[in-house]
Amino acid sequence: MVLQVLLSVLAAVALAAPQGYEAPAALSSHARSVDAPVIAIVRDERVSGDDGSYNVDVETANGIVYSESGSPGVAGAVASSGRLSYTAPDGTPVELTFVANENGFQPQGNHLPVAPEFPHPIPQFVLDQIAFAEERARGIVEGAPRESSVAAPSRSYASPQ
Repeated sequence: MVLQVLLSVLAAVALAAPQGYEAPAALSSHARSVDAPVIAIVRDERVSGDDGSYNVDVETANGIVYSESGSPGVAGAVASSGRLSYTAPDGTPVELTFVANENGFQPQGNHLPVAPEFPHPIPQFVLDQIAFAEERARGIVEGAPRESSVAAPSRSYASPQ
């Protein structure tokens, strides 16, 4: 959870670099060789409270909007929530909302993958085996030992025979 929150904050900081920022020499030469366009930051508002709470609002000229707020939560951990929106290269609007708290990082968005439905019905032989195991546990199956008749594991150690 902390790592995901940290990555979110780092992404916000990366998006909100002040105008005129000079990258280190090793990065500068790479950036020039890529010919990446410089995108202006049109809004960068950050507020930190004395109680550990914070608000971050960033917007870029190409339509990326990032907003996050947080405050101290359970056991001193920061509970935060936020929103990120942008337009994908194919023109699809993307919106991600998230909550990060004692229950972990919980992102939500239509673009996120969803686990598929169970891919097939449970085969009958599996259902039969489950029923047999339940009957055996209750002692219904003739000749099958009850679970309680199984010897308990030894609690002492002896030398090998």
